[in-house]
Amino acid sequence: MTRNASVGIAAGLALLAAACSSPSSPSASSVSDTVVDDPSYASVIQPIWSASCTGCHGSGGDAGLNLSSGSSYANLVNVPSTQDKTKMRVLPGDATNSWVVMKIENRQTVGGKMPPSGSLTANQIQNIKNWITQGAKNN
Repeated sequence: MTRNASVGIAAGLALLAAACSSPSSPSASSVSDTVVDDPSYASVIQPIWSASCTGCHGSGGDAGLNLSSGSSYANLVNVPSTQDKTKMRVLPGDATNSWVVMKIENRQTVGGKMPPSGSLTANQIQNIKNWITQGAKNN
């Protein structure tokens, strides 16, 4: 076998090994920007809060909203908004009328858009809406 053939085979095997060893499911950070029909709270939704919201909404968060891991779910689901008490922060099954969606889509009646600087991606917003529409499960 020639040296060029050996190098070519070795390169091909290295590519094959890399392709076979890559995970079949994306990491949590990439999942949060890939639309998922029934997203998991822990692996899709919480990473969005952690990356984009906990700077202001960490422990002792603004508007009494703590979106830190381990606290966020209880502070969101079926909890009235402090800015519009007629709205729930997350109303399971109803993304359109959930205050958190109104805030991230800039459809709120009081207060500012969230996050205040920048915005979530369209896919992240869709994942939050899908999670709420599918019942806002704590999974």
